[in-house]
Amino acid sequence: MEAANMGPGPEETVERLVRLLTVDELGPDLYQGSRQIGGKGRVFGGQVVAQALAAAMRTVDGGRIAHSLHAYFMRGGDEDHPIDLRVHRDFDGRSFATRRVEAIQGGEPILTLSASFQRPEQGLEHADYRMPAVALPEDLPPEAEIVKGFIDKLPPMAQHFLRRRRAVELRYVNRVDPTDGQPHDAVQHVWFRVVAPLPDDADLHRVALAYITDMVLLGSSLLPHGVNWMTGTAKGASLDHAVWLHEPDFRVDDWLLYSTHSPWSGGGRGLNHGRIFDRTGRLIASTAQEGVIRRMI
Repeated sequence: MEAANMGPGPEETVERLVRLLTVDELGPDLYQGSRQIGGKGRVFGGQVVAQALAAAMRTVDGGRIAHSLHAYFMRGGDEDHPIDLRVHRDFDGRSFATRRVEAIQGGEPILTLSASFQRPEQGLEHADYRMPAVALPEDLPPEAEIVKGFIDKLPPMAQHFLRRRRAVELRYVNRVDPTDGQPHDAVQHVWFRVVAPLPDDADLHRVALAYITDMVLLGSSLLPHGVNWMTGTAKGASLDHAVWLHEPDFRVDDWLLYSTHSPWSGGGRGLNHGRIFDRTGRLIASTAQEGVIRRMI
C-alpha cells in the first residue's frame, strides 16, 4: 500500500488535530469549533463531541475536571462550515459543576452535550474489569499492513480513507476483512495513540480521548451481521454517546487499548459498550453508544 501516507507528516497532522480541538471564544459562553482541514461531507461525530467538551471546559474553574459526558446527535454536521457552541451553566456546586452545550450549524442544533465536572477528592476505590489478555501494540502490524489484503476490493472513497495519513494510529488485535461477508464476534480490541507528542495539558488529553472514543465503537454492532460501511453493505450514524473518565492522569500520545462489545442490535439500532485501558491495565474510561445501523443490500 505505497500510497498509505498521503498528506502531511505526523507532527503537522497532530498540530492540525490540536487546532481542531481548540475552540475560539466568540462571546460570553459562546465558542466556535474550526473545520477539519480537507474534510468533506459529514462531520465526524467525535469532533463535535470533543469540541463541545472543550467549550464546556472553558467555563469551569475551581480545579474541577471532567469526569463524564452524555451527547445526543440530532443532525449531521457539514464540513463546509464551522460549528458554534453555546454553553449553559446549569449548576455550580462545591464539588461538582454541570454544563450543557448546544452545537449549532445554520441556526439549527446538530448535537447537545451535558458534561459533569468534579473537584478531585479521595474515595472508595475498586475496578471490576481487567484488561483483556491481548498482544501488545509493538507486536501488531500497522493498519496499513493489515489492509493490504483487501483494500483493492473496497470502493474508492473507502480506499482513500484508509490510505490518508491520520493523527490517530490504530492497531487492531482482531482486525477482520470487511469484504468477506462473514459474521464475526461482536468484540473488538484496538490499540490507539496520537502519532506525535501532545502538549502536557491534561484537559487537551481528555478532549482528544473524547474525540477518539467515537472511532470503531459503532462498528462493533455490525460485526455479527457480515456487513460494513466501507463495502457499502451497511450505513450507520451515532444517536447518542457517553463517556465516563475514571482516571485524571493519562496520555493519548501513548498506547491505550479500546475494548468494545455490542451486546444487542435490533429495530435498526445497535448498542455498543467500550472500555479503555492504559498499558499497565488501569481502567481509564468507559463508553457507551447507540446508533442507527441499516443493511444496504
